[in-house]
Amino acid sequence: MKIILISGLSGSGKSVALGLLEDTGYYCVDNLPLELLPDLVRHHIAGGGGQNLAVSVDIRSRPNIGRLRVQSRLLRQGGHRVELLFLEAAEDVLLRRFSETRRSHPLAAENGLSLQESLVRERKWLWPLREWAYCIDTSKMNAQQLRYTVQQWLDSGRNGLMVVLESFGFKYGVPSNIDFLFDMRSLPNPYYDTALRPFNGLDEPVRQYLAARPETDEMIGDIEQFMLRRLAQSAVESRSYVTIGIGCTGGQHRSVYVAEALAERLRRHYQVLVRHRQLVPPPREAG
Repeated sequence: MKIILISGLSGSGKSVALGLLEDTGYYCVDNLPLELLPDLVRHHIAGGGGQNLAVSVDIRSRPNIGRLRVQSRLLRQGGHRVELLFLEAAEDVLLRRFSETRRSHPLAAENGLSLQESLVRERKWLWPLREWAYCIDTSKMNAQQLRYTVQQWLDSGRNGLMVVLESFGFKYGVPSNIDFLFDMRSLPNPYYDTALRPFNGLDEPVRQYLAARPETDEMIGDIEQFMLRRLAQSAVESRSYVTIGIGCTGGQHRSVYVAEALAERLRRHYQVLVRHRQLVPPPREAG
């Protein structure tokens, strides 16, 4: 059975992610105390539940991170596939979301904490989970974009280390969930060619433009060689995911092309998932 644990910061979109999992056939439980997780799994199996499980584990139940690691390992030893999805967002974004919804933070009642103090304490409490989780920064996402990104992850599957390549635009801010960051702003910019401006790095005119530049291939080769060394070490350390950020000014042309080209090379050695932050969700086809 596949078991997905959803954690992350309050206001980052865990309810949206849990709803998507429920829509795709998972049996979902929100805010389960960790002590009850083994019993839930046994009860679900004994009841003949053929569905996979998705369980939200967040600050409301004050999770013990060490215990969660132990329980996850025991579940894997029992033949279950356990994955952790961690959602986060920038502090100013979370403050705005709480203000708009007028919700109180789960930690706000403790010792008279302010909303900002609650967010700081929650981040410190849950942050160790990021080391073995698939992380999504929802700061610039709406609900539809988050659902698409979670669905993309679900469809990818994973066996061993997964490499996540995320293109983005620096003018929108650097994603907080990346492990390695590479800047493509030194490469020729298709944006300044008015014929190429309407396209993005997935489109053939932009691909041809950048592929024809020797500095583009040199940049991709340098990143590939650097990352192969780093990823080999991450595999030894039993990391589940490594996220590589590829940025350019607007996140439309150079970063998208380089992320796709680098993914093609890294797929010879690892499972690779590509996310284009400024292109999510993809445009719908007319029809």
